[in-house]
Amino acid sequence: MQTKPTPTIEPVEETMHQKQQTTALSRRNFIRAGVGLTILSGMSPLARVRAAEQGAGFGLPALGKIKPRTSKSIAASPFSVGYETLDRQHFDPKKTYELAGKLGVKWARCQTGWARTESVKGKYDFAWLDEVVDSLRGLGIQPWFNLGYGNPLYTPKADATAVGWVPVFEPEALQAWLRFTRATAEHFRDRVQHWEIWNEPNITGFWKPGKPDAARYVELVKQTAPEIRQRVPQAVIIGGGYAGIPMSYIDQCLAAGLTDHVDKISYHPYRSTPEKGYTKEIETLRGHIAKHKQGIGLWQGENGAPSKKGSAGALSEFDWNEELQAKWLLRRLLNDVRLGIELTSYFLIVDLVGYRGKVNWKGILRGETYEPKPSYFACQNLCALFDSETKLAADTLTLTSAAEGIQTASFERNGIPVCAYWSLADLFKPVPSEKISARIASDKIKNPVLADLLTGQIYALEAAGRKDGAISFENLPLTNHPLLITDRAVVA
Repeated sequence: MQTKPTPTIEPVEETMHQKQQTTALSRRNFIRAGVGLTILSGMSPLARVRAAEQGAGFGLPALGKIKPRTSKSIAASPFSVGYETLDRQHFDPKKTYELAGKLGVKWARCQTGWARTESVKGKYDFAWLDEVVDSLRGLGIQPWFNLGYGNPLYTPKADATAVGWVPVFEPEALQAWLRFTRATAEHFRDRVQHWEIWNEPNITGFWKPGKPDAARYVELVKQTAPEIRQRVPQAVIIGGGYAGIPMSYIDQCLAAGLTDHVDKISYHPYRSTPEKGYTKEIETLRGHIAKHKQGIGLWQGENGAPSKKGSAGALSEFDWNEELQAKWLLRRLLNDVRLGIELTSYFLIVDLVGYRGKVNWKGILRGETYEPKPSYFACQNLCALFDSETKLAADTLTLTSAAEGIQTASFERNGIPVCAYWSLADLFKPVPSEKISARIASDKIKNPVLADLLTGQIYALEAAGRKDGAISFENLPLTNHPLLITDRAVVA
């Protein structure tokens, strides 16, 4: 199925200071200066990325940039962005919609907010959630619900938001939860089909006031899922929402019958090096699930990295900046696609200012201004090329390098290879500086190009040879974020 013509998007306007920095780093001046790294180190992350586009260039001829695509222009893709915490009103969603629609994602994770929706017993006000759901759908983005958290009307010891307070310890709370589930399912039955039950039940902070209990979580799913299925045609139930990939807890859930009630299992694999141990964990997880039931898909439901050190939430201890966040995003999401994860969601659309008395800097938009970070543009580049028209393919890319730890991934788009590669190096260590050689076992690449998913820049490549139905290259750059080798027709 062909997608509609894809409109372009103008870049966000830089400050005059950023423009002066970037202009000063034209390719000629950059080369003449001989001090590129020193100059770049003093620049803002956005200016540094833009300078890399114009100045570094890997010594290759620049051909243009990846054309962004709106969410409406993309038929389907595995990419989701987080719209969590609106139940607690941590940001203004209206300020995000225009840029979200230009991002190219097809999904958004939304929390349903029992405490915000039912502030008077038995009365449900869905107006706030209607606005979010309808606005996203109007942009071509499909919301999927995380049905979770408690209500102080039924758990008096909880605070006003009842975050993490689970309604399984009191009969009245459980019955109220089921009534809320029925009302929510009925209200959104024609607009939302994908429902995740609870968030991170395996950690104490989200299973209050008791200790995490796999059997009790499965019982909650067992009672909640039918209320949704009875009211939502073709409902897809997602279980887990696990913090990390806690195999012992997951095994307990599987033994308690989780797969009898869900269609997908989700998890949140926060780690500073996104690929570290991940492939093996996914293989193990799939194997354990398959012993209980075939056909259960995996969703990476929440994962993000800060753009500053000292963020609220996960990964706060590392020395992040906006450029590192963008590289992390590319590695997390593209690696999920490589592993056949059905949906992969980036947390989140915008920084949470005032979250737990701090700022959660994981947004792809800046919390103070709602302006895009480099991670926004990186995600936009990824979405433009890795929709449902780009499919996993048999490995066709072979690299020759002395470097250790290089990840490759092979795809096809309209029959043309799209081969990704990147260094698995720790993001907080020096970037690899060596050149590598590559061979792609296909004769479909007629006009080879190198595409940088971080900057969106496309470069011309000269083949070192064509032989036996394959094409080879020498002196390719190696970076700690994904680069693509493909045909110009794919990225034109």
